[in-house]
Amino acid sequence: MRLTTETGAGQWGSALAFATQMYGQECEIWQVKSSYEGKPYRHALMEAFGATCHPSPSSLTAAGRALQERFPGTSGSLGMAIAEAIEAAASDPNASYSLGSVLNHVVLHQTIIGLEMLKQMEMFEEPVIDYVFGCAGGGSNLAGIAFPVIRENLAGRQHTKIIACEPKAAPSMTQGRYEYDFGDTSGSTPLLKMYTLGNDFVPDPVHAGGLRYHGMSPLVSFTKHEGLMDAISIGQLEAFEAGVLFARAEGIVPASESNHAIAGALRQVRIANENGEAPVIVIGVSGSGQLDLPAYTEFLAGRMANS
Repeated sequence: MRLTTETGAGQWGSALAFATQMYGQECEIWQVKSSYEGKPYRHALMEAFGATCHPSPSSLTAAGRALQERFPGTSGSLGMAIAEAIEAAASDPNASYSLGSVLNHVVLHQTIIGLEMLKQMEMFEEPVIDYVFGCAGGGSNLAGIAFPVIRENLAGRQHTKIIACEPKAAPSMTQGRYEYDFGDTSGSTPLLKMYTLGNDFVPDPVHAGGLRYHGMSPLVSFTKHEGLMDAISIGQLEAFEAGVLFARAEGIVPASESNHAIAGALRQVRIANENGEAPVIVIGVSGSGQLDLPAYTEFLAGRMANS
């Protein structure tokens, strides 16, 4: 038995790689090409856990070959990697496909983040949360921290403003359309009602590989459409400026994706300082950047593009 999956930055791929080897299963992962090349330690970690990892689009699947022909020299996208992983599973009776984001069951599992956060706020004796900032790619991690807070808002126990922070390179919620679209580039998935830039959208190869997706989780899209959360887009330089500031203040290097949430929160902090306010702000720092240090090196050397 083997599982196939896609991964952007590599956090999900690493988790599945470790889990499958614990149960004696094979794991085959298609990692977005720009992340595979720009985050070499990420796929090294997956391989250390026993998985096989390919840069996507690859020549191993018909979908990958077609995408290479359709988008020559492409840096890849999560939609492309999903298409390859689905095909690999569909063509093997001993394989199953496991999705790491977007769909409802993933969102449900991720809500442990927000439930634990609410418990922690009780421990810290902070009964009122003014703002929650989370990075937004496929949407499940954002939903994880946001949905329990939305529940509290709907029940009248909180009046928290929730801000989804997405990259300017893939601004599905701030510039996309709310309509039915495929979840992958090849059109293999069911149609999903979501904010989308179009399933053939290929984002710039920014370092926030886990956020380079053309669409947004249907559940997250619905809450945004209903006005239960807001969304902003963050450029790559602003994100890394925030990440470096956070690292120097906290001694924790955030993942490239998390930097977008930190940057969004810093915008709000500066506004609050100007107004003499002291709001309670929660930031979803969704991962460690220890394996993203090549990106930080590029930023600190002044070589990073402001995509």
